[in-house]
Amino acid sequence: MDLNKILENTKNCSCGKKHTFFTKAIEIGSGITKDTGNILRGNGFEDRLLLVADQNTIAAAKGIRESLSASGFTVKEQIYDNLIYARAEEVEELLALSSDVDGIISVGTGSLNDICRVTAYRTGKKFCIFATAPSMDGFASDTAPIIKNNFKESWQAEQPLVIIGDTKVLAAAPAELKASGFGDMVAKYIGLAEWKISNILIGEYYCEKIADITRDALKKITSLADKICENDEEAAGAVMESLVLTGLAMKLAGCSRPASGAEHVVSHYLECYKVNRGIWPEFHGKKVGVITVLLNRAYRRLAEQVTEIEPTCDKTDWDKVYSKYDERMHPDIRRMNTPTVTDEVSPEKLKQCWGQIRKIILETLPEDEYLTSLMKAAGAAITPEEVHVGRELLEDAMRYHPYMRHRLIITRLMPMLGLDIMDFMY
Repeated sequence: MDLNKILENTKNCSCGKKHTFFTKAIEIGSGITKDTGNILRGNGFEDRLLLVADQNTIAAAKGIRESLSASGFTVKEQIYDNLIYARAEEVEELLALSSDVDGIISVGTGSLNDICRVTAYRTGKKFCIFATAPSMDGFASDTAPIIKNNFKESWQAEQPLVIIGDTKVLAAAPAELKASGFGDMVAKYIGLAEWKISNILIGEYYCEKIADITRDALKKITSLADKICENDEEAAGAVMESLVLTGLAMKLAGCSRPASGAEHVVSHYLECYKVNRGIWPEFHGKKVGVITVLLNRAYRRLAEQVTEIEPTCDKTDWDKVYSKYDERMHPDIRRMNTPTVTDEVSPEKLKQCWGQIRKIILETLPEDEYLTSLMKAAGAAITPEEVHVGRELLEDAMRYHPYMRHRLIITRLMPMLGLDIMDFMY
């Protein structure tokens, strides 16, 4: 991947912001596990490494230990049994293990990357990701979703200096993980629409060049929908590149807007609900894909059916909102809504911009049948039942998720519009 070209294309950007990222090398190729040690040496990694993995990911990365040893690295290991959540407790654990190392290498994806990138940020250590599945879009991100006190929130984190993807390893990953990566990518349709809508409603920062990076990545991965679950190295490499590009877009923008919208917040709501009850909440991208299908359908119907609006000031029933969250989460919900984001939205401005909002939705979001066909071709889940979410939980998640973030998303406008998102879902 030509990182210099990406930076050159965003140089002197009309948005007025200087775009940069920290990642120095992205190596995606066949059989490059054996070259991992040399790649790290070539990018300035010093002798002492902390390798973090779980039993599944270290088994997938066969040969990585030998490669690091052959390049003269002294490796301390933290191997989890099966890390499915990124918790503050694991971050503290890694911080304690990092005092006598020069760099950190995360072998795996998702939660393993998240706890490592936060640790690297807080300790100032060089950080590398060795991906074992193309299952999520956060490889090049500088934020990480971490659970603390059963509330999931984005923490400041370190963008990896090096990202390595062996296409032999990526192609051999479980189909469910690869489909999860696809689900995480289709979310970009909604993320891009809501980013632009927030820009016109409240003047939130927006950059068309960065949005184009995400669009290009989205086009690349959707063109490969029918190859996602195959053991195909070319497809696995292309998907990995698409996922990395969206992470770079987030770093260039300085926020997660180019890669996520309401669908990610709904997923976080579901994850917190299940974590509070000791239930495995399914893979993040798998849930995100399902919610993207539902919200894409609802948003398009909203834009098609509601041609005129008479918005009011926000009429949120705050007692109802708090009743839908565990009491331990109430301080965080209060913090996210003091002030609440709709305080920035005037009813007059919303009414004035409604035609433009409808146009953005209908031009950005795909037709329901097309999106569903893509998901099916990729072997991705499309129904709440496939991620073990019942009707009552889905309704609560769809109505009350916006209060988890201080972020303007379409679902957060529903109280001002006097509408219920569920009326457009089915």
